Amino acid sequence: MEEKKIVPARQVRHEIEVRRSRFIATLAPASSADQAKSFIGDVRSEFSDATHNVPAYLIGHGSTVTAHCNDDGEPAGTAGRPMLAVLKGSGLGDVAAVVTRYYGGVKLGTGGLVRAYSECVRQALERLPRAQKIATHRVEVDLPYPVHQPFKQILPDLQAQVLQEDFSDNVTLRLCLPVSRFADLQRRLADLTAGSTKAQIVETVEDDIVPTNDR
Repeated sequence: MEEKKIVPARQVRHEIEVRRSRFIATLAPASSADQAKSFIGDVRSEFSDATHNVPAYLIGHGSTVTAHCNDDGEPAGTAGRPMLAVLKGSGLGDVAAVVTRYYGGVKLGTGGLVRAYSECVRQALERLPRAQKIATHRVEVDLPYPVHQPFKQILPDLQAQVLQEDFSDNVTLRLCLPVSRFADLQRRLADLTAGSTKAQIVETVEDDIVPTNDR
C-alpha cells in the first residue's frame, strides 16, 4: 500500500501561557529545508524582541526525512528536541515550527521547559488543517447538458474538484482528481452517457497538495 504523505494545509498560530511566560507556536508547510529556513527567519523577524525563537522542522516522509532543531539559547535538550519529537509523532511531513517565548520572570526548570514547548506545539497541531501530497490528474470532460448535474453529484465520491466550467453547446469541465480514481471516473462517465463520453487527461502533477478532512 502506498504511504500517505500528510502535510500542513496552511499556517497556524497558537499561544499558551505558563507561569507568566508566553509561548507562541507558529506552524507552516515547508517542502524543502530552504523553505523551512525562510519561514523560521520570517518568524524571528516578526518576534525580534522575544526571549527565544526555537525552531524545528521535518522535510519529507518515511525513510527520506530531513530533521532539524535547536534550542535558541534555552538549556540543551529542553526546547527544540521536545518540539521535534511532537512533530515526529504527528505523522506529518514537510512541516516547520517555531515556538516564540517571552520570559515572564519565573524560571520553569528543565522539566517545565520541556513540557511547555511540547504542549505548545501539541495544541497548535490540534488546530492545524491537514492536506495530502498525492499524484493527481487534471482532466477535461465534455458533457451534454442533461448529464451535467448528475455528473457533478458523483464528484465527491471520486475526490474530484471542479477547477473550471465552460458553457456553450455542451458543458466542458476541468477537474482535478487523484490518479488512483481516474479509472472510476471513466466507469461512472460511461454509465451516465451510455459510453459516449470519456475524460481526457490534460496534465499529471506528481506531488499535488489536496486538502483532507483529517485533523
